[in-house]
Amino acid sequence: MEPTTTDADLCREALNKVMGLCGNSQSELARRVGGTVKQPHVWKWLKSGRVPPERVPAVCRAVDYKVLPHELRPDLPDLFPIPAQAA
Repeated sequence: MEPTTTDADLCREALNKVMGLCGNSQSELARRVGGTVKQPHVWKWLKSGRVPPERVPAVCRAVDYKVLPHELRPDLPDLFPIPAQAA
């Protein structure tokens, strides 16, 4: 029986991809996000496995949308819907 992938697993996978795009540097992600985000904030996101909803757009911009909002927070489909496929 295959293990079930949960929304929490998907959040962690997307956040790990973001970290890879930032050279696995918490400080680099914080710098790219900017504003009041500092390395300890990123550490907390990694520890919890989730980016706060209000930070999702900035995190996506920080990696040039190589990770999309719905990938970071699949548990919030009303806030971050999966984009419709082009016909």
